[in-house]
Amino acid sequence: MTASMLFSCGGNLYKSDLKTPAIEDFKYKVEEFADIGILRYRVPDIENLTTKQKELLYYLTEAALQGRDIVFDQNCKYNLPIRKVLEAIYVNAEDKTSDNYKALETYLKRVWVSNGIHHHYSGDKFVPEFSKEYFLDEANKCDVGVKDLEQITNVIFDPTLYPKRVNQAAGVDLLLTSAMNYYDGVTQQEAEDFYNKMKDPNDTMPISYGLNSKLIKVDGVVKEDVYKVGGLYSPALEKVVYWLEKAAKVAENDAQRAAIEELIKFNKTGDLKDFDAYAILWVKDLDSQIDFVNGFTETYGDPLGMKASWESVVNFKNLTANKRTEIISANAQWFEDNSPIDKQFKKDEVKGVSAKVITAAILGGDCYPTTPIGINLPNSNWIRAAHGSKSVTIDNITEAYSEAAKGNGFSQEFYWSDNEIALVEKYGSVTDKLHTDMHECLGHGSGKLLPGVDPDALKAYGSVIEESRADLFALYFLGDKKMVELGLLPDNEAYKSEYYTYFNNGLLTQLTRIIPGNNIEQAHMRNRQLITKWVLEKSKDDKAVEIKLRDGKHFVEVNDYELLRKHIGELLAEIQRIKSTGDFAGAQKLVENYAIKVDKAINQEIRNRYEKLNLKPYKGFVNPVYTPVYDKKGKFIDLKIDYTEGYAEQQLRYSKDYSTL
Repeated sequence: MTASMLFSCGGNLYKSDLKTPAIEDFKYKVEEFADIGILRYRVPDIENLTTKQKELLYYLTEAALQGRDIVFDQNCKYNLPIRKVLEAIYVNAEDKTSDNYKALETYLKRVWVSNGIHHHYSGDKFVPEFSKEYFLDEANKCDVGVKDLEQITNVIFDPTLYPKRVNQAAGVDLLLTSAMNYYDGVTQQEAEDFYNKMKDPNDTMPISYGLNSKLIKVDGVVKEDVYKVGGLYSPALEKVVYWLEKAAKVAENDAQRAAIEELIKFNKTGDLKDFDAYAILWVKDLDSQIDFVNGFTETYGDPLGMKASWESVVNFKNLTANKRTEIISANAQWFEDNSPIDKQFKKDEVKGVSAKVITAAILGGDCYPTTPIGINLPNSNWIRAAHGSKSVTIDNITEAYSEAAKGNGFSQEFYWSDNEIALVEKYGSVTDKLHTDMHECLGHGSGKLLPGVDPDALKAYGSVIEESRADLFALYFLGDKKMVELGLLPDNEAYKSEYYTYFNNGLLTQLTRIIPGNNIEQAHMRNRQLITKWVLEKSKDDKAVEIKLRDGKHFVEVNDYELLRKHIGELLAEIQRIKSTGDFAGAQKLVENYAIKVDKAINQEIRNRYEKLNLKPYKGFVNPVYTPVYDKKGKFIDLKIDYTEGYAEQQLRYSKDYSTL
């Protein structure tokens, strides 16, 4: 039986057999508001999956959507009731033409993007442009049954309450000054003491302490409230487990089934040893075409870099594009051996490095509606060393970004000359993807900690140092002739495209995302500025890279790409030393000196130039809608996919169908 679907083409809707719409026919752009552009992504080749694979994919997508409320609550304890009231007003307000209503609509759409009331990148609390009186009046009309409406109102409108989701400023208590909801009534010192007492420096296989719990204080005693079925977030995790259990029954093979069953066990026990057992099984499953991330994974939202947000990405292999990642994986030992880092920090044997290009089928939790374009997991250092890691590049997300950006005038405004424009147009698509592949596949998996070094030794600076390390590894080897020998780059000029765009972004154009007067907060933005500013300072004599002023505008010019690569290698060696030895002071010095502070005048200039292009610096996505098809006996026979759902329509449906907390 052939399923049918609807998709959007040039603003029109029409039916087609289950076949991926062509790039030229697909409508990537959905809508824009504030600093956000909402896009769609295609799911190429989904029609080539077997019936059983489609069934597995569907169950995993449902499991991915069930954790939505968790990440809202993790980001701030008031997010869920605030979202509930805002949505009620948005749907039920009688006058949808007033300035107050339109301002509330924009505010709500921003809350949906960020999974809460703080900006997903800067972490700053949104400033409402609707009045407090309007909000209270409309909320009381809706009578949604939210407790303590007055407190919720104060949180929204009082700028002194919970101003920043994750505070990373030096010299203050990072927990008491952050709005994130991983700790309650616990000081930074109490949290560090709590986990330091647990850790055994001689343990060669340490669990990821604190990963799946909230640290609370009960009667003056600090304790963990663990995320598990029967524990914290149980209603959501019960639904996740329900769909994972269905997925396990239709797994592609025994290895995949074992990994899913171990993840189910972890969700029920909350035992981090079970999580490690799952991670090992998951990383060893290389044969399955369908794969997924589901659960408490990344720690960027915790100022101490320990506790993980809930996230999910369901995907399948892009069989056509996998060739380059297979080449990278096969040569992992060569890259490790030839890294410019000190020999004592290199792995003697690189194990289990696998990489693939994937097609995302659904984004969930902290990966929705904004998402990374590459993932490398697991994060545990000892599991990486003993069992390897999986790295993925999300090809259809990259495609959506690229297609939506065509003809936007960005390069003409911000690149130094026609030479750089031509260079990036010729090589940019290839080098950008390869940089992501190298970052995720080899960068994160490279190097090693010295014996006895605490994986959390760098504390709040750990995420920035790790992302810098992976970026530097990728950048350094992009400029190696080995890339041409392996057929990964067409010639020895190609790497220059990525060098130019990376330094242009790190030094200038990423400032479009920073409000003048603010510092850089997000870890990936910090790592890009750290690298580029450090190398810029290193180049002050040899002029490998410069910032030049022309016609009142600042531009990046690269004068010597080989020297630039040399400096990249020098910084990689230093950052690997910091990581391997747990040098907190060294990490602090690099991050504080290079990664955070912004020149206010240049920042304003870049934003003004960008604004004239009428572009939005951030992007979010609308997921496809999947509908299972069953025969008369209730047997799964196919899967429909629909690309037509709007942004607000999807968010409201998710709040209706996947509200668990």
